[in-house]
Amino acid sequence: MKPIYLVVDQPDRWPLKLDNVSIISSRDYLTNEDYFRATARVFNLCRSYRYQSTGYYVSLLAEARGHQPMPDTGTLRDLNHRGVLRLVSEDLEQTIQTSLKRIKSDRFTLSIYFGRNITAAHDALARKLFTHFRAPLLRALFQRKGEEGHWEITNIYPISINQVPDNHRDAVLDFAKSYFSRRHRVRRPKPPRYQMAILHDPKEKLPPSDSKALENFIKAADRLEIEAELITRDDFIHLPGYDALFMRETTYVNHHTYRFSRQAEKDGLVVIDDPTSILRCANKVYLLEMLKYHKLPAPRSMVLHKDNLGEVETTIGFPCILKLPDSSFSQGVLKAENEGELLHLAEKMLESSALLVVQEFVPTDFDWRVGILDGKPLYACKYFMAGTHWQIYENANEENVTSGAWQTFRVEDAPKAIVQTALKAANLVGRGLYGVDLKEIHGKPSIIEVNDNPSIETDVEDQLLGNELYDRIMGVFNERLLAKSSGTGFPPV
Repeated sequence: MKPIYLVVDQPDRWPLKLDNVSIISSRDYLTNEDYFRATARVFNLCRSYRYQSTGYYVSLLAEARGHQPMPDTGTLRDLNHRGVLRLVSEDLEQTIQTSLKRIKSDRFTLSIYFGRNITAAHDALARKLFTHFRAPLLRALFQRKGEEGHWEITNIYPISINQVPDNHRDAVLDFAKSYFSRRHRVRRPKPPRYQMAILHDPKEKLPPSDSKALENFIKAADRLEIEAELITRDDFIHLPGYDALFMRETTYVNHHTYRFSRQAEKDGLVVIDDPTSILRCANKVYLLEMLKYHKLPAPRSMVLHKDNLGEVETTIGFPCILKLPDSSFSQGVLKAENEGELLHLAEKMLESSALLVVQEFVPTDFDWRVGILDGKPLYACKYFMAGTHWQIYENANEENVTSGAWQTFRVEDAPKAIVQTALKAANLVGRGLYGVDLKEIHGKPSIIEVNDNPSIETDVEDQLLGNELYDRIMGVFNERLLAKSSGTGFPPV
């Protein structure tokens, strides 16, 4: 684990004693050459972060030295950006109203110390604000507005230890100790070279990896002296303490999974799925345009909007498939048998997205899925349709989702054209982990979509490779971590 520098203007005001944490003055950090090439993480608690102040330069130079400061200069910019504040306020709407509903006055100030608040009722709000604005000590201002008394964030800004009330000092120290000691572990006979976080949601109904597969990933990492542990969305504040992030929760753009990925990349972690891959794979409109531009085979498709509904019959025909751009696991993918159904379905779907994808309906008994990592094929699977349904997953309702059977192949045993076409499509997206879905029509491949965060489940994708599949995935992380440590880097997305 990297040493931690707590950079403050007056070190004597921080009586914090904790292994791996050093309290140093801002002047020493900026001027002492011993800190130039040290391997550490910096937590900036200076009294001011204004432009070109001492606090500003601590964060700026920490970034230059690879010290992953908190707050970084990007956070300092966000804290002064009204548009960012408005978006965060909208994102946390329900939490804000719930947390402040018992406040009697029309104004409220919330103190956030290492992601926590001293009052239990406001702790959840403090944690969520900290995920957006990562600074050790923050203060958020709220105001009740309108006839209905709706609470809104009016400002949020970092504070120094000097601005913490005396009766909060003990709590701040306790929160700091808890934050810095969370990942302390019993010493292992041979310490790991790297730490990896595996993001998952234990309550997810259709997770990309089951619990046994997650365990296999952890074991595979351990064989490479990488200490991997499972984290959830509540662990965002601890992300900078790791060297790598592996996404094993279904990803979406307007979602905490994308924020995890983006922040991990920003902090210099090796991350799969990277944010660029999430952005590209999450939007089927983008994928459609990408496949068309590069002239890769795909079913007849078109981008649908409210002004071209009448063109579907002549361009695609019926029945046809309507897809929300960010659909997954067959959800948000519907079939229209005729123009009447098309208009009915499109009207509702266009309420949530300005553009849809319409694709010709090509019935097959199964879809191919080729798993690809770092520009190399990993496995191939046939996923069969669910019973008499036309999709792999049949979503009867939220509580009843069924899927079809599967058949797993070694890459060399799958049709060569299927594998090569999948590889071409994946390489257009990046160098991450992808699952390319294809149909085999009259013996020729036809690309349906490219997925980031593909399923890796016990006895399905690993049916033939077993532990080798997990070892190969962790091996790519290991290669990238070694390249990053040596400064040679790895192929960009």
